[in-house]
Amino acid sequence: MTETIGIWIAAFLTLCMFSFLYKDNPFYKFAEHLFVGVSMGYYIPYTYYNAFIPYAYNPLFLKKEYILIIPFIIGFLYWFRFSSKYSWVSRYPIAFGMGMVGMGVPMSMHATVLVQMRSMMLPLDNINIILIFIGTISILLYFFFSKAHEGVYGKFTSIGIWFMMVGFGASFGYTVMARISLLIGRIQFLLGDWLGLIK
Repeated sequence: MTETIGIWIAAFLTLCMFSFLYKDNPFYKFAEHLFVGVSMGYYIPYTYYNAFIPYAYNPLFLKKEYILIIPFIIGFLYWFRFSSKYSWVSRYPIAFGMGMVGMGVPMSMHATVLVQMRSMMLPLDNINIILIFIGTISILLYFFFSKAHEGVYGKFTSIGIWFMMVGFGASFGYTVMARISLLIGRIQFLLGDWLGLIK
């Protein structure tokens, strides 16, 4: 009985979400707010017991690791964002966070740019390596704006546009297929678990 009630509730909420395909309506807003509320209601205590207690409270107050006061204060400064008078204080932890992102640039360069350059330096003995070489050079030259893109140079840089469009298309197609797989899962749930029309 409990499982049946759960299936009916899940089917109702799924249809409420799908109702947005027609237009914005109270059923969609109800399901949206319920989803956000349940998510926050789950993740606040989850974060409290699995992040704050073991990584902030216990080390700071039980193990007396006072060095953790610094990140604690930095995190606390974010709360000033809610004050109209002192919201400028929240810019300091944001700036600190952006600095941390900047520290990751060398690692990102190594993981993406340098690996791409290394794959370019392999012997040009098969079609895959040749395509990687041509694509990398043509894309880099496309973003070199000190020379006008005309003549042979312009035609070669236009090859870079094609490589970028193929890459963007593949990324977009991957994203669309991921969303389609979620849609298929919901339709299978509605037709199978709820209505019993498919096994």
